[in-house]
Amino acid sequence: MKVREVMTNNVRSMFNNSSIKDVATEMKILNVGSIPITSRDNRAVGIVTDRDIVIRSLTGQGDVNSPISSIMTSELISVSPDTDIHEAARLMAEKQVRRLPVVENGNLVGIVSLGDLAVRDVYANEAGDALSNISLPDRNMR
Repeated sequence: MKVREVMTNNVRSMFNNSSIKDVATEMKILNVGSIPITSRDNRAVGIVTDRDIVIRSLTGQGDVNSPISSIMTSELISVSPDTDIHEAARLMAEKQVRRLPVVENGNLVGIVSLGDLAVRDVYANEAGDALSNISLPDRNMR
């Protein structure tokens, strides 16, 4: 099974020059914990989590009016729509992330989460293993 079969297609992203406050407000409205960050031409350039906003902006890396690019994770770990979901789960576990932007030709086309993998009974064990690895003590403050 491929990522394209389980990913969320209608994913909301924010521009890299959006303010931290605007991104946090969008997260609240959408009730999500992360938002992919794109350039104006829909190129995936990063991702920001609610944890990034709290830890990075409240510890002096940016105030609420700073651009999100000042605190986002710019080393984007992503997959293509044609990635096998076993590989996506393995990557999530290895990189200790719960969500992967889905990128095709540099453009954001979706997002896949551990929850997307877990709802498929056949992949529940793999998603559980990935979550176990992700939930280990965070050595790198991702």
